[in-house]
Amino acid sequence: MNAPPVLSYLACILYIPAILALMKISCVAVILALALSGCFQQIAVSSLGGIMDTGFEVLNEEQDLGLAEKSIASNLKLIETILRQDPDNPRYLLLASNCYTSYALGFVEDDSTPRARLFYLRARDYGMRILKRHRQFQAHAERGIEEFTKGFAGLSKEDVPAAFWTAAGWGSYIRSDLSDLTAVAEIPKVEALTKFVLKSDSSFFYGGAHFLLGTLYGSRPPIFGGDPEISRKHFEECLRMNGGKFLMTYIYYAASYAVQTQDMALFERCLTTVDTTSLEVLPASRLSNAIAKKKAKLLRSRIEELF
Repeated sequence: MNAPPVLSYLACILYIPAILALMKISCVAVILALALSGCFQQIAVSSLGGIMDTGFEVLNEEQDLGLAEKSIASNLKLIETILRQDPDNPRYLLLASNCYTSYALGFVEDDSTPRARLFYLRARDYGMRILKRHRQFQAHAERGIEEFTKGFAGLSKEDVPAAFWTAAGWGSYIRSDLSDLTAVAEIPKVEALTKFVLKSDSSFFYGGAHFLLGTLYGSRPPIFGGDPEISRKHFEECLRMNGGKFLMTYIYYAASYAVQTQDMALFERCLTTVDTTSLEVLPASRLSNAIAKKKAKLLRSRIEELF
């Protein structure tokens, strides 16, 4: 039997407070769920930091190039997914800059220059995003070389990794196609960034600043700003600092300075050293050294073209 209209009306009035209470509880639950979701995302992003750092340490110790290539490619997209949630996180920006440079150098540039250049630009841009977090650098970053270097006053030794990987990606982009005169015109900025690293921490990444400068000066003829003698000194200093254990030093010593000066004997010595050195000479960089061995074979196959 249906309730009379008056009773239905009264029932509705009586239940309104309960309904409103339930609505409030539901709203609070939704708000809390959304808030907690954001919190959990931040917690997850923060927690992943240590795991990712350790993961890339493990990856650098890998000597199987096939496994390493697949791992870096998948991890790069994971890093970019995290950066979508936390776009200004310097830890992940640095990983992105480092990994895009390493991936392009190790697995792309020997097969596809256009793809490698795309990845090198991404590496540069991720690194620049870290450096531009400093207002003074940001204010000068897009200006001419004199103004550009004034921005370094806002940087410190803590910025060495970002400066190094920015310069590495940027320099590799330029080196991959020296006919791109617009890109070549930016070499002074790459050189300035690298010299900042050299001055702030010359030992960073196995003497990496010497490695980059040796390549910059050795890969260009003098008419375009190259200087073989400066290149040689930087490579020799880099080898002294890393004890000849970071084999990629020999690869670029051979590919830039030795080719530019047409010193075939040095070219052969560098490649032979890479060929005969055990990957266990530097366990923390087995991957880089394995890539160096692969590049040594490619360079040796081009010897008639290069000399």
